[in-house]
Amino acid sequence: MNTEEIGSQITSMAILYGPKLIGAILVWIIGGWVIKIIGRVVKNALNKGGTDPSLKPFLSGIVSGLLKVMLVITVLGMLGIEMTSFIAIVGALGLAIGLAMSGTLQNFSGGVMILIFKPFKVGDFIEAQGYSGSVNEIQIFNTILKSGDNKTIIIPNGGLSTSSMINYSTEAKRRVDWTIGVGYGDDLDKAKEVIKRLCDEDERILKDPDVFIAVSALADSSVNFVVRAWVNAPDYWGVYFQMNEKVYKTFAQEGLNIPFPQMDVHIHKNDE
Repeated sequence: MNTEEIGSQITSMAILYGPKLIGAILVWIIGGWVIKIIGRVVKNALNKGGTDPSLKPFLSGIVSGLLKVMLVITVLGMLGIEMTSFIAIVGALGLAIGLAMSGTLQNFSGGVMILIFKPFKVGDFIEAQGYSGSVNEIQIFNTILKSGDNKTIIIPNGGLSTSSMINYSTEAKRRVDWTIGVGYGDDLDKAKEVIKRLCDEDERILKDPDVFIAVSALADSSVNFVVRAWVNAPDYWGVYFQMNEKVYKTFAQEGLNIPFPQMDVHIHKNDE
């Protein structure tokens, strides 16, 4: 091949592929610039929407990554590279990875849902998946709880996002319930009066709504009162435990009996 033929081929290739190459370069430059603008818009939208800080980099990263993949496919297509087989291979690879990491992806998507919809936040006391504790950290794959006895509980977000959960911290007020028994033959009106007085003396128990006291059951060895009082959520356990102690001490002072299970044992002596 002589110099003229080589020059002719180079000229033909330049004429054939030159415009495509120039167009692909322009699309790459302009596309990159547009992706940066879209990235800033997404970040601003997430900031204004009050999205969880740990979720912002993830969401903006996904948007940026998808746009870049689309840009690469577009540029390669402009250069005349057949993309059908490439896309099929990428799709098959993605399916295989998805199947292999199904549990991990479920936890990942569960973490995203929790961070978006916020059924609980750090500091809330929740009960879920057979565990209860204060939310210490919300990660993308797991949620970390601290139990009352300072144990660390790690719950995968997949099950946490799709199963039932109790959040004890969403409301400012909580209702405290007691079942208080008195002996048969005791003065029920007096017992009710004593319980009401003890509730009224505790400043942590709210006056509105008022304390509810009623006979709930005629049990085997006691007449049971149900007592329901409303308190501010942080006062719940303090009121609950201290009221039990107050009732026990005050009932003894007032001559009211708190029944407890008893067993009578009779011994018979057989004379032979």
